[in-house]
Amino acid sequence: MIRFKWLIPTLYIVFLLLPIYWLINMSLKTNQEILSVFSLWPRDLTFANYKVIFTDPAWYSGYINSTIYVVMNVLISVTLALPAAYAFSRYSFLGDRHLFFWLLTNRMAPPAVFALPFFQLYSSMGLFDTHIAVALAHCLFNLPLSIWILEGFMSGIPKEIDETAYIDGYSWPRFFVKIFIPNIASGIGVTAFFCFMFSWVELLLARTLTSVSAKPISAIMTRTVSASGLDWGVLAAAGVLTIIPGALVIWFVRNYIAKGFALGRV
Repeated sequence: MIRFKWLIPTLYIVFLLLPIYWLINMSLKTNQEILSVFSLWPRDLTFANYKVIFTDPAWYSGYINSTIYVVMNVLISVTLALPAAYAFSRYSFLGDRHLFFWLLTNRMAPPAVFALPFFQLYSSMGLFDTHIAVALAHCLFNLPLSIWILEGFMSGIPKEIDETAYIDGYSWPRFFVKIFIPNIASGIGVTAFFCFMFSWVELLLARTLTSVSAKPISAIMTRTVSASGLDWGVLAAAGVLTIIPGALVIWFVRNYIAKGFALGRV
């Protein structure tokens, strides 16, 4: 029995990687091969599907738009969450625990609840079909989660560090930037990771609040539906390219994520 202890982890990894492999496999095939035969690898290898995405502005602009509003959302969420989480972790005030829990309830609400109010509000303010509109809409969900995660890391930092810094003559901004933030770097990495993941894969709000100029790749992928059917190859290629940014983010913050899951509130 001990000799086969590797079997379950191996099967689990294969189960996880199989859809990704099959997506890559389809992206390197023609539509005719995808629909006509079953093959574990491309019989007629082609990169035409990727060429369509990299040469058609209607396709590659979706990746640019998604990257812009996702980065904006991560910066806004983390920047605003840092002082808010510090206040929750260091000070006590009337209703602080209730307010802290109420923030998280916003993350529990489905995005569909807020799609219509955001659409009407941004249309009246002239923000419809802009990157900042989607970035701010995603803050409704990412900001409470960011505060919740960062508060867990900050509460693990002894308050004596704050007091020692003040005795040494540090102002609060200088102490916060020079001493406190480096101590919670892993928490910031975990927070940025979760903000990026939610904003990158979210479709409903991004599609509702954009039309042309800021349309994300997740919405553009529906363009493959036409009277002649689905363009399976191009759709698969777009899916592969959509996975890459998330994989890169995981690679760069992998050490912080490992520490974050071990130490913080995730």
